[in-house]
Amino acid sequence: MDKAITTALLIVAGVVCMIFVFNSVYPMINRSGQAMTSMADQVDQRMKSRISIVHAANTANRTSVYLWIKNVGTQRILAVEESDLFFGQEDNFDRIAHEGDAGGTYPRWSFDIENDTEWQTSATIKVTILFSSDPGAGTYFAKFIIPNGIFDEFYFSM
Repeated sequence: MDKAITTALLIVAGVVCMIFVFNSVYPMINRSGQAMTSMADQVDQRMKSRISIVHAANTANRTSVYLWIKNVGTQRILAVEESDLFFGQEDNFDRIAHEGDAGGTYPRWSFDIENDTEWQTSATIKVTILFSSDPGAGTYFAKFIIPNGIFDEFYFSM
């Protein structure tokens, strides 16, 4: 009889321990699975995103510079205004604020989608960089970084 009671108590203790282990381990496994899925989605998005700065030009009064940037990836690019633009002479460039963040100060940049309503695959955007005065002649550097970190660089003279 003593062995039966001891066995029953050990079984109950084992079941309680198993429930405790399951309740503490399962949420961790579930969270790590969600983290892995999220990371896989981000890597997939980065692998499908590509851009290429195809041309640069300036206006006659040299207070505006235009960059044409093509989406050469297979992913639609969202939130273009959250991209980063670095621009200036090749040894002296700065981050240029988007017009929504610039607060009316110069320099600032804006964009227009040239041949589509969204920045889909094979669509091109025209980035306009506005200056308060002529930035000067020389070799210029432009680097455009979309929100997921994919970028392209371009050198040109003006």
